Amino acid sequence: MLLWTAFLLGFLGSFHCIGMCGPIALAVGNAKGNTYLINKVFYNLGRSVTYAILGLVIGSLGFTLSLAGFQQGFSILMGIVILGLAISYKKSDQFLSLPIFSGIVKWIKSRLSFFLKKGGTWAFFATGLANGLLPCGMVYMALIAALGLQSPLLGATYMFFFGLGTIPLLLVLMYSGSIIPLKLRLNFQKAIPYVGVLIGLIFIFRGLGLGIPGLSPSLEVFNYGTAQFEITMCH
Repeated sequence: MLLWTAFLLGFLGSFHCIGMCGPIALAVGNAKGNTYLINKVFYNLGRSVTYAILGLVIGSLGFTLSLAGFQQGFSILMGIVILGLAISYKKSDQFLSLPIFSGIVKWIKSRLSFFLKKGGTWAFFATGLANGLLPCGMVYMALIAALGLQSPLLGATYMFFFGLGTIPLLLVLMYSGSIIPLKLRLNFQKAIPYVGVLIGLIFIFRGLGLGIPGLSPSLEVFNYGTAQFEITMCH
């Protein structure tokens, strides 16, 4: 049910993060040869795979917490966190400028430079893998949502769809060879807080256990799911 929110968040987030990822996408887009299109596909696939792996890891953490009996309360907490991130997303760049991130960004950019210079389809795939590790406030918002799903599979799937959502804009950038106009980017970014608030509210409703199928499962459904997990682990 929440996969459409992942795609939408990725699409809108790409307008926010184009400043950092744009030059890399242009470098991949300028690669010529018989594998011109394949390079673009593999680069974007690499980013989506990295996001999926991050979602798998964070979803596993959420799953562990669900086994401890924190399903509903944890879902509400994650919803509140997402609301906070959505409201203050404009300050995310200030947060990412902290010294702790500078070393990470420097190392990732060195890997990006290495793979881009090496060239070849698999090098561009590796470029995408590394690109997916760049610190980004929108990625972290999506990861909080993946954590709230409390499932390795759902977490990985959610983040993969988030990666797919970023592809349309980057493909346009690769083919046009120019950065998207600032005014257009700002117009799309205005929708980010609203989408973030919507996702946060969905997680809060899920945790309230109002008995609404597909939106807010009852407490019995949460407990039944936990019992199933425990039985599966015992066997």
